Amino acid sequence: MSDNVYLAYDYPLLGAFWTILVIALWVWWFILLFRVIADIFRDDALSGWAKAGWLVLTLLLPFLGVFIYVLARGRSMGARERRHVQAQQEAFDQHVREAAGGTGRRSEADELMKLSEIRARGDISDEEFRRAKEKILH
Repeated sequence: MSDNVYLAYDYPLLGAFWTILVIALWVWWFILLFRVIADIFRDDALSGWAKAGWLVLTLLLPFLGVFIYVLARGRSMGARERRHVQAQQEAFDQHVREAAGGTGRRSEADELMKLSEIRARGDISDEEFRRAKEKILH
């Protein structure tokens, strides 16, 4: 029974604040580290050897490597990120357009317009046009 029992009130509020701050800083640090590594691979202007050098520097000396990378190439990181996001958005928009156009049902107006074009060319008679029009509208 001589064991010490630690209760919640034995941990001061300032200690909890510092613990939360340290955890948040570590999370932000890892986010920055992975963003730098992703930027190294994303940059088409860097040669393979330059990418390998930056990667080795950021992995062997992470704090110093990330600091140097952000100082040397940080300004263009945002531009590369914007280009990457725009390319993703354009690819998504194109996919949506293809999916909507390829499987979507044509409207009655589109079908009637195509039918009237066929009649204007003389490929169908007025009676065939009337029957097809009734079929579309009903």
